[in-house]
Amino acid sequence: MEDLDAGRVIPGCADQILRTLEGFGLEWDGVIEYQSARSGDYAYALERLTALGATFECSCPRRARDPESGYPGTCRSGPTRAGPTATRFRVEDSVMSFEDRAQGTCRYALRERGDVILRRRDGAFAYQLAVVVDDARQGVTDVVRGADLLDSTPWQLALQRRLSLPTPRYLHLPLVVEPTGAKLAKSRRSVALDAARAAPQLHLALGLLGQAPPPQLKLEEPAAVLEWACTHWRPEHFAGMRQVPAPP
Repeated sequence: MEDLDAGRVIPGCADQILRTLEGFGLEWDGVIEYQSARSGDYAYALERLTALGATFECSCPRRARDPESGYPGTCRSGPTRAGPTATRFRVEDSVMSFEDRAQGTCRYALRERGDVILRRRDGAFAYQLAVVVDDARQGVTDVVRGADLLDSTPWQLALQRRLSLPTPRYLHLPLVVEPTGAKLAKSRRSVALDAARAAPQLHLALGLLGQAPPPQLKLEEPAAVLEWACTHWRPEHFAGMRQVPAPP
C-alpha cells in the first residue's frame, strides 16, 4: 500500500481499496505491506547509494525541473542556496535499454531524464526509491502497470543496478483516456468502481485491451471472467499501444 505521502492519505481509503479488489475477485499473496512502516528499509538503501557517491543534495524548488528536459543538474556540485535540501539520484551519462512485454524495446538517455528525487525536502522518501526497495524485498518477478509509468522505468532500473538488486520483467498496459488524450482519472467521467457490477466492468476492461471476451461472460461471476481472461490472455493484442479511447 503506497502511503508514503502522509498529507495525501485519506482515512479509510486503504480498506476501501482492499474491499474493492475482493469484490472483483482479486486476491493477494501474504500479508499486506504498507510503505509508511518501511522507512528504515528506504533509509538504508539511500545510505548505500550515498556511500557509492550516487546521490547529491539539492536546494532547487520543484519548478526548477524542465518538463521536457528534466532536472538540469544545478546542484550537482552542491546546494546553490541555503535551507532544506532534497536528495537526488546522480544518474550516469548512459543509455538505459530494456524490453517491455507490451511496448517492445525502450531506450532512454538517463541524463536527459534528469537526476530524480529520492528523498524530498520534508524528509519523505520518494516513489522511485520506495518501489525499487519494495519489489526486491517482496521478490516481485513481474511488474504490470499503466503506460504512464513507462518513463519511470529507466530510473528504477538504474537504481536496481546501483543497489545490486534483481530486475523484474515489465509490462506497461495502455491507459484508458478521453478523446482529447487526457487521463480518464482526471476527467469528469472519473467515477469509483462498483463491485456490484464487477463482471461487466471486468468485461469492459478486457474489451478495451483487445481481448474480445464473449458477450455472455459479462453475466457471469467475477471469478469466471478472470478465469476466462487468464486462459485467453493475449498481450500481443495491445502491443505498442500506450492509450485506448474510453467508450462513449
